[in-house]
Amino acid sequence: MRLSDDRYSGERSQFELALRMIRHEARTRTIRECTGLSDDRIRKLYTTYFRNSGNLTVKRRRGKSPRQVTRYVKNPENQNQATTLVALFYAGMLIRIDREHRVHACWPRPDVEFGHRLCRAYETYLLLHENAKLSFEWAWNLLQCISYNDELYLAHCRGCEARYVQDAYALDYRTCPACCMDLPGGSRRRKSG
Repeated sequence: MRLSDDRYSGERSQFELALRMIRHEARTRTIRECTGLSDDRIRKLYTTYFRNSGNLTVKRRRGKSPRQVTRYVKNPENQNQATTLVALFYAGMLIRIDREHRVHACWPRPDVEFGHRLCRAYETYLLLHENAKLSFEWAWNLLQCISYNDELYLAHCRGCEARYVQDAYALDYRTCPACCMDLPGGSRRRKSG
């Protein structure tokens, strides 16, 4: 029996995704949701392939995944990076956007394909933003939050007509992060007119 036989392809794909997510310092629960592997199996993968191999640059994060939305909109740079991630989620078919610009999840629940698409989106984000402000876990939380359309939504900029991530409970001057950063001092002042 060869490792490449169909019988083992599902398990191999789970392991590959788990290792990929561990490299991004995803929490055990996040990895478990996408791979279906047990917590113990995930910890053993980390120990075998990272800690015991001397690769100490990859750390294991403990505790709950982040849940706040203020991180995405606290300043124009974070808002711009969150908007980039949402665009990558859309391009990776993790979400779809309807005619009213409401966001909908494309997967009823995470699986291995979902996990690989999420990793691709996050890896592309890292390539686009040299000074990335959002970790993998923050990207995971953003995907969940934007899909619910309650605390975060896609707003419409009146200056350039672009869509951007906005906090539903904050004042929205209808200025996207790019236009906002063009204002003197990068402040959120309204444009006159």
